[in-house]
Amino acid sequence: MRHKKAGRQFGRDTSSRRAMLRNLAANLITHERIETTDAKAKELRRVAERLISKAKRLGKVAYTPQGELSAGDKAKRLHAERLVAAFIPRFGVDSSGDKVDIVDKVMTNLTKRFESRPGGYTRIIKLGPRRGDGAPLAMIEFVDAPAVVDKVRAAPPAEPAAEAAPAAEASAAEAPAAETAPAADAPAEEQK
Repeated sequence: MRHKKAGRQFGRDTSSRRAMLRNLAANLITHERIETTDAKAKELRRVAERLISKAKRLGKVAYTPQGELSAGDKAKRLHAERLVAAFIPRFGVDSSGDKVDIVDKVMTNLTKRFESRPGGYTRIIKLGPRRGDGAPLAMIEFVDAPAVVDKVRAAPPAEPAAEAAPAAEASAAEAPAAETAPAADAPAEEQK
């Protein structure tokens, strides 16, 4: 019997499982949308939502600038930051290569975004089986994450009228020069 053994084991020991969930949570917070297996996404949802709820318990103290807080509020905020930082790494790198303070993003950005939401900050979208081993894939994202942009379809087609006008002006400018050049060469050919 598995009494008091909640949570998936993933065939890993405790430290490996914790490291995997730490990294998944950090990537979810940094990128706001990640693709993983369905079981990992379901387990990650528990972790990520608890981190946001810890920060949200502070209320407006979580995203108020440090200079405007009283000494007691600064202590509460520091404690909440340390609780969040105890599980996820402090810094991450986003898709553009910029360094992101993950703990600060949870404390300021995410708590403000989900201020009026009582829970359920993430959604899981099933994607189908993985090509290599058939594992069920899922995408986990924050509920208010921006829509997925298809890079192939998002690029607008080049406007032919805008490109044709400068090309026509350039060819018109070259045309008179081209007409005069052969005329100058023509008498030289006749002299031979």
